[in-house]
Amino acid sequence: MSYYDRVYALVARIPRGRVATYGQLALMTGSLRASRAVGYALRAAKDPALPCHRVLRADGTPSPAFGPGVQRALLEAEGVPFTADGRADLGRCRWNGL
Repeated sequence: MSYYDRVYALVARIPRGRVATYGQLALMTGSLRASRAVGYALRAAKDPALPCHRVLRADGTPSPAFGPGVQRALLEAEGVPFTADGRADLGRCRWNGL
């Protein structure tokens, strides 16, 4: 299984209403310093059903890759809470990998 395939398998497990960070997924793949590689994998993803929108930056801010406000709107539609400064409330919605 390639590194990208391992990332995709993890992202596919993130449930609706939960989020993970690039660094968290890198750690879960056994590559602590590979958060950029996780981002590259998600950018290369070809499966439209893969919930890439559930992966955020370390501080909970959405990625600009989706376009202005798109990722946040998708997450809010799933019930992900955001703070007043525009970050997902990771304390309330971070996926624990189970």
